[in-house]
Amino acid sequence: MPAQPWRPIRIALALAIGSMLCMGPFMAFNAVFLPARIEVLAPDGKVGVVALVASSGVIVATVANVLFGALSDMTRTRIGRRIPWMLVGSVGGTAGLLIVASASSIPVLVFGWCVFQFFLNAIIAPLIAMLPDRVPIARRGTMSALYGLGQLFGIALIGQIAAPRFLSDPTTGMFIFAFLVLIAGPLVWLIAPEPSNKDQPRVPFSAKSLVKAFAFPMHESRDYYFVFFGRVFNIIGTYVVTGYQLYIITDYLGASQQEAAGIMSLLGVVQLLASVVVGTAAGPLSDLFKRRKVFIVGGTILIAFGTLFLVFVQQPWAMVVFGICNGLGGGVYNSVEQVVSTEVLPETDSSAKDLGFLNVAATGGQAIAPAVTSAAIAITGTFAPAFIVATGFLAVSGVLFSLLKKTR
Repeated sequence: MPAQPWRPIRIALALAIGSMLCMGPFMAFNAVFLPARIEVLAPDGKVGVVALVASSGVIVATVANVLFGALSDMTRTRIGRRIPWMLVGSVGGTAGLLIVASASSIPVLVFGWCVFQFFLNAIIAPLIAMLPDRVPIARRGTMSALYGLGQLFGIALIGQIAAPRFLSDPTTGMFIFAFLVLIAGPLVWLIAPEPSNKDQPRVPFSAKSLVKAFAFPMHESRDYYFVFFGRVFNIIGTYVVTGYQLYIITDYLGASQQEAAGIMSLLGVVQLLASVVVGTAAGPLSDLFKRRKVFIVGGTILIAFGTLFLVFVQQPWAMVVFGICNGLGGGVYNSVEQVVSTEVLPETDSSAKDLGFLNVAATGGQAIAPAVTSAAIAITGTFAPAFIVATGFLAVSGVLFSLLKKTR
């Protein structure tokens, strides 16, 4: 694939805004609206239903991320190979969220969430591929930081500050945030359009080319798989808490529903401020010092400390301590980890597909985390053991990233 024009401002805006409009509605639904709706539809089995919904969506997302990554690698159109799938994803993802918003039963809610997860990855997989496609290696730390910053703004501003304000009227909130997904793909297209690639050679369709398009990397891929499993364990460790924030605050830390809404909004502010301060600096600093691993490992240690803190302090304010640690650590981790993913890619012309497999790690971790949490509650009747297990997963993640050889 020939190098595309280097337009740093446009690409920076597209990465930041695109990731914000994907992660914001995702977190709003995942952490606020879905638990609130499930509590109405299935109050007696809400923890298990949350695990079912999360796992079902993640299985779909796992397939979709690789599928749309591979399809975008092979696409040849007047508007490029990535943009068409982002537009498809925006429309389909919005449709899924509208189904969730109008669901009156758990099966319909699960179906809508799966539709959303499927099409959301039609935006995410091509968007992440902009890093290896359109960003020089020397600037990827900075651009990855902006992508991570967009995620953090989405998670904090949309998912944790704005969404809890709709707990008294979640349906209205769901319709509003579904609209943000609808404009994600078109805005990326408007800000950073791709040139036509219709003149690029096509790989002749055959059984061999089809297998190659969807095959896991096999050559010079040691570090690639270290990143894969490092990401899996990091996501498990993080989502044990973030996926159950509402229930942790009310059922484990003893806050009322009204207090929980205030705490979750405060968490959004705390995490946003913490992550913006360090997350914005971490990517450029990693470019300047040509070091990636120290940032990722350090960020992971901070997240682990915040998670373990919840074991020893069972007061609502403990969630704020977690929020600070998760904001600081997550800001550093998200800013640098994405660029590490591009640096360990095998030398192929299928970057979106290979990055898609790495994103399977993220979705896989999200599928396992609810099972870990549900099992801990079923066995012990409390969240504390799940936090200990989550800390262990984060520790293993840090070790795997420290063993990388292709990046310093």
